[in-house]
Amino acid sequence: MSNDKSRKRMLFLSLTLLLPAVVLWSLAVGQVPVPAETVMAIIGQKLHIAGLTNSSISPEQTAVIWHIRLPRVLAGLLAGAALAVSGAVLQGIFSNPLADPGIIGVSSGASLGAVIAIATGVTAYNVLYMPFFALIGAMLAVMLIVGLTMRHGKISVMLLLLSGVAVSMLLGAMTSGILTFMNEQRIREFLFWLVGGLDYRRWEHVYMTVGPVMAGIISLCFVARHLNVLILGEQEARSVGMPVNTLRFFLLLAASLTTAAAVCITGTIGFVGLVIPHILRLIIGPEHRALIPACALAGGLFLVFCDTLGRLILQPLEIRVGIMTALIGAPYFLYLLYKAQRKGELS
Repeated sequence: MSNDKSRKRMLFLSLTLLLPAVVLWSLAVGQVPVPAETVMAIIGQKLHIAGLTNSSISPEQTAVIWHIRLPRVLAGLLAGAALAVSGAVLQGIFSNPLADPGIIGVSSGASLGAVIAIATGVTAYNVLYMPFFALIGAMLAVMLIVGLTMRHGKISVMLLLLSGVAVSMLLGAMTSGILTFMNEQRIREFLFWLVGGLDYRRWEHVYMTVGPVMAGIISLCFVARHLNVLILGEQEARSVGMPVNTLRFFLLLAASLTTAAAVCITGTIGFVGLVIPHILRLIIGPEHRALIPACALAGGLFLVFCDTLGRLILQPLEIRVGIMTALIGAPYFLYLLYKAQRKGELS
């Protein structure tokens, strides 16, 4: 028991120290390098923090940090935390380490919403129309899947999985159908969103997603103990008086809303919700009261790290963060499949 506690303390201490370091690194580096002390001074000046101001800051440095890089980093922290936490919860619900947020139709619904926004031309009026349409599409997809799954107030996990796959394929076909009638410029705009990225994120995107993401993560932290009991089995959960179907519906709703809020501003970013929870579960175990907050910290750190790496590798070109997470996550996913096959879990 003491070893488990020490591992958890060490993990949270490491994440708490690494997170601000990676954030500061991400803010400081790029095509326009800004010294770390200047970055802190700009943030201190904007937030009116005494002792962190600096009169030698140029307007260009302020614009780069405050209007370009800081919203991008904050969007990455929120999106990474949302995807990792949702992945941990869904892996718990399905009792499957290969489950991720895409399994409940959020990504396919968001893609359909985004392509509708682009096809109708509303994105020309305001940059927030596309994430708004993506959010609506994601939530409608989840509601459809849950509606198909629920019978007499009960949610079947296996039926939920099958419904998610079927609805995702249907929405993907509808998205492809709309794309065939769009001109080349609008197709490029959609593909740019589909790859997933944090470039051109503004404060409006941060304001749009911070409420739903934080509400979702906090609510999931509050029910983490109940999720631990649910994983033991329905009979065990019912024997202690737990409303299994209500809890499962709440977990799905909270995970869906959290994921949708992230996907709507970043586009489709894969493997964060798969890789991060699985790695942390190997380190600190499946206890969700520690796993969920650890996923929030590690997910945000991982996404910001991948985004910063993508900006630096091929300067002045940029590798979008959705590509970076896939390059790192896909080999690990294949490793999981190989490991499961060796254990006979896929035979």
